[in-house]
Amino acid sequence: MKRPSVFIVFLTVFIDLIGFGIVVPLVPVYSRHMGASGFVIGAIIAAFSAMQFLFAPVWGRLSDRIGRRPVLLISTAGAIFAYAIFAVGSGLENHAAALWTLFASRLFAGLCGGNITVAQAYIADITPPDQRSRRMGLIGMAFGLGFIFGPIIGGLSLKYLGSTGPGWVASALCAANFLLAFFILPESRKPTSEHAAPRPHLAQWQHTLTQPKVGLLVIVFFLATFCFSCFETTLPLLVSDNFHLNIQADERSAVIVVYLFAFCGIIGAFVQGGAIGRLVKALGEPRLIAVSLVLTGVSLAILPFISGPRTFAWKALFQAGGVPWLYLYGMLAVLSVGSALTRPPLFGLLSNLTPDHEQGATIGVAQGAGSLARILGPIYAATLFTHHPALPYLTCAAVAVATGALVTQRLCRPVQPAVGASVPCA
Repeated sequence: MKRPSVFIVFLTVFIDLIGFGIVVPLVPVYSRHMGASGFVIGAIIAAFSAMQFLFAPVWGRLSDRIGRRPVLLISTAGAIFAYAIFAVGSGLENHAAALWTLFASRLFAGLCGGNITVAQAYIADITPPDQRSRRMGLIGMAFGLGFIFGPIIGGLSLKYLGSTGPGWVASALCAANFLLAFFILPESRKPTSEHAAPRPHLAQWQHTLTQPKVGLLVIVFFLATFCFSCFETTLPLLVSDNFHLNIQADERSAVIVVYLFAFCGIIGAFVQGGAIGRLVKALGEPRLIAVSLVLTGVSLAILPFISGPRTFAWKALFQAGGVPWLYLYGMLAVLSVGSALTRPPLFGLLSNLTPDHEQGATIGVAQGAGSLARILGPIYAATLFTHHPALPYLTCAAVAVATGALVTQRLCRPVQPAVGASVPCA
């Protein structure tokens, strides 16, 4: 058997997320152009997360039974067809049919979206317990880089290939990803591994959540993802209001907001790709998770109170009018570091506390919880923002800090994991 490669798994996730990053920013734009109401746009966006909430645990549990490689191949093949459906829908002249086709493409993409879950289980299979958090950071780095390069490729394909171009390019990338995995990626699950017990969907959730420390980590991931999804939803609105930008009418203003998200992605990818291993050794997974949540909470509490003039130029940053932009970028950097430091140690610790034959199922439940947070978070944040722009930020800041305190209280002590390696707090 070929030796499993972390780099190949990284590349598989990276290519998969590039395809995702190509299409996702265009979903609301295409939907609005086709005359969709706000509710319909929200439903199309939420369709992916809703299906992931239902099926991520299923894919994870299936990978525990038949192996990681076949499930990665199945989910990648599904992505090829999902993006092809998106491409077809993007070119339909009948707007009603086009919207239904886009909705179907996002449903199918969510149903087949098991790559991240299974990739994390794959990493757990081939990595010693004391290195899992660092290598989980590589998955997060691939995730962040995919979201940086995906929108760029999507914009270029839209410019040069027309409205159907992004969907076809995403589909082609997934086809290349499928071939890469088919010919190069070996199976990571050991033939001698114990088989996971077959459980119905709800029974798997109950089994995972009733394990005290594992269940707590799943809840922590849900709350952290909820807070970050609230930030993602409202940042364009907040910047528009506080810095007097007209994103809908002014292309330059829209570019500034896109750049803000790219800035967050670059910071997150840098942290997850380089600093995780050293920080885990210095602090331990539980304390690092707690610190990350406090950083996230502090930055969220400050962000809604930063305001300034619209004028933005690098040469003006150190003038009186540019200082608020420095504050904004500073707090976005703190938030990006905080959110980037949450996921790798959390999934590393979750993996260490889970038996080998249940890695996929447990990580699948955690990913399902994250998908649920991405459904509820935007609804919550957008609703509160209309009452007062600071409300979603302040409430999420309180949630993040309280969750960090809970992690410190419940997990910041030596723990004996299921796979036989201790998890120090410091």
